[in-house]
Amino acid sequence: MAAIIGRKIGMTQLFDEAGNVVPVTVIQAGPCVVIEVRTSKRDGYAAVQLGFELAPERKVTKPMKGVFARAKTAPRRLLREFTPAPGETYTVGQEITVAVFGSGDPVDVIGTSRGRGFSGGIKRHNFRGQRDTHGVSLMHRAVGSIGSSDMGRVWPGKRMPGRYGGDRVTVKGLRVVKVDPGQHLLLVRGAIPGPRGSVVMVRKAAAAAVRGVR
Repeated sequence: MAAIIGRKIGMTQLFDEAGNVVPVTVIQAGPCVVIEVRTSKRDGYAAVQLGFELAPERKVTKPMKGVFARAKTAPRRLLREFTPAPGETYTVGQEITVAVFGSGDPVDVIGTSRGRGFSGGIKRHNFRGQRDTHGVSLMHRAVGSIGSSDMGRVWPGKRMPGRYGGDRVTVKGLRVVKVDPGQHLLLVRGAIPGPRGSVVMVRKAAAAAVRGVR
């Protein structure tokens, strides 16, 4: 269950051996450093904490400076945790690069979807909208009825206008098309959540999800 932190650069396309166009997302991934190794005995759960991107010394608190000093690395801007697979071992200060992935590996990509602000029901939930005839004059994009008159309230979970996007999204079963260790680039087939420049986390897919790889 190797994982790495990166930033979404954008989308492009490649040609495979058969001449077919393959849409790919370019991710600037790593290098990352293992900052902490959580154990069930000490912390109550098992996890590995990775650090990504250098941070200025003036923006790091004294407690965190001690954490980075223990890892024998410069301060990092972003910290993320992932659960290692059984049998995987990591040491504090270990560097992780895109070399842990190979061409054809199935991966899951975790990111934050693009925030679209307050949106209506048509954009947020793909509602059809009301017709343009037969008495409908000013409510073409309204959600319509939200419940019976004798209920006196709106059922929880009713799909209505509201904040759209900005959620944690995991896209499973993507395929690594190309790995460029020299430039720390990871090319993944298909689209991933978030705008250009957003932080994403790439992890090797679990064995149970390999069958549905795209």
